Amino acid sequence: MGRFFPWVVSRNWKRSYEHWNRSPRWRLAATRWFRVAYWGTRSMQRDGKFLLRLVDAYGEFIRERVDITARNQTLADDRRFAAVDAGSELLLSDLIGPPNNRYLVEIGAPSYLPVRRFLSTSGGAPKEARTLPMPVNPDKVVTVLFPEFDALPASARALLTNSANVLGHQGAAGEELYRNLDNIRRAGFLNVIAKGDRTRLSNGRTVGSYFQEEPAELLEIRGDRFFVNVPHELREETKNSVPDRLFEPASAKLHKPPPGFSRAGSFKTPDSYGNLQLTFFARSGRWVADADLDEAAGLEHVFQVARNALTGRPTHPYHIHEILLIHQELDPGYRFLI
Repeated sequence: MGRFFPWVVSRNWKRSYEHWNRSPRWRLAATRWFRVAYWGTRSMQRDGKFLLRLVDAYGEFIRERVDITARNQTLADDRRFAAVDAGSELLLSDLIGPPNNRYLVEIGAPSYLPVRRFLSTSGGAPKEARTLPMPVNPDKVVTVLFPEFDALPASARALLTNSANVLGHQGAAGEELYRNLDNIRRAGFLNVIAKGDRTRLSNGRTVGSYFQEEPAELLEIRGDRFFVNVPHELREETKNSVPDRLFEPASAKLHKPPPGFSRAGSFKTPDSYGNLQLTFFARSGRWVADADLDEAAGLEHVFQVARNALTGRPTHPYHIHEILLIHQELDPGYRFLI
């Protein structure tokens, strides 16, 4: 290797330089590559521009200063725009225009998860802004604005009112139970309620409508699911909705039955991200459903969140909130203060 690349291998820079001069073939090839990869970007017209709208899940400007990195995918041209005010449309200029105009754009904001997109610059003034939604970083949420009990959907009010034996909250029901829930459980509960009220069965009813009738009663609430007594009819109608492709069979291996119960089928909605899964358990005519929402890599695909920002992060109800809003235009009813 020293014969061909002595300037890399040799520790004597003078000897390497002399060998470089005696190797015109390699010198010419390297010089050409250097001119194309480096100087070529300066000789091309830098008339490329991006016009961006950075918004939250509600479509509102994020109103923070962001750092943006643009890496050209053909030529050696990396640009960084630091501390840019994202409270209005952003015009990024001095980039390479067509035909080598494809960039990997990475955006970081203090209170949001970093996102990345492949974008192509326009040669000249952009005709319209590209809207890039950014999901909130749960670690940056200061507080959550939840609706009052009386403003909750009917299915949520009925279910809370009829539940006085929720694990960890025995003796509390209705508004008292709702106020006793921490932010994570309250958000998870409202996520499932919103999705249940939107999910229709073959008989024309919604999943949420069954939460309003006996024997519906909450047993346990977690951040991504809740366990609830349900009518037997809900299980049968969910199963019967499979031929209409409103639900599809799902694995129940990760869903542990309550003590004394046995698995009685699991079904999920066909949504790519933020799908509702109902896993049923039965014992002597009593039916319990584990109702949960699955993130299923939704942040990475819906928002194009940088993968390293998600490593080690479990499913979070605030993530589900963002996926429901952007991917399904479904508002669980609460907002974040960051």
